[in-house]
Amino acid sequence: MFLRMISRPLMAKLKETTGIVGLDVVPNAREVLIGLYNKTLKEIQAVPEDEGYRKAVESFTRHRLKVCQEEEDWEMIEKRLGCGQVEELIEEARDELTLIGKMIEWDPWGVPDDYECEVIENDAPIPKHVPQHRPGPLPEEFYKTLEAVSKKDEPKVTSGDPLIKE
Repeated sequence: MFLRMISRPLMAKLKETTGIVGLDVVPNAREVLIGLYNKTLKEIQAVPEDEGYRKAVESFTRHRLKVCQEEEDWEMIEKRLGCGQVEELIEEARDELTLIGKMIEWDPWGVPDDYECEVIENDAPIPKHVPQHRPGPLPEEFYKTLEAVSKKDEPKVTSGDPLIKE
């Protein structure tokens, strides 16, 4: 047992490259991930408990943290998580921490209950800042085909009474 504990870190494979341009190997990726995931779980506490964003972040972060704590080898972490290389996971975790800060700043869940969204109906003028995505007219053939198909699909009688054509 003692020998296994000492020899395992010595026998671990060393990663030479990620194979991704600009993404360097992180020799202590497991420790970095554990630190980032713990920090993420701490910072997400600032988001209201009932928000879907917080629930999602907590869920996948706890799962990833658990795997990192259970596995010593970077290859096993990558295999069990199935979300890319540990270096990519580190980038994702850092990005998530940045996003948490921005979400707290933006406060998208802080919309007052009495807030009313502007609804544009029918021919009301559309504000200039709203992009207009209007498709071009459909070819006349489309309408002819639609009419022909509609005539073929006459409604069927479901009452049990026979349909009498005159």
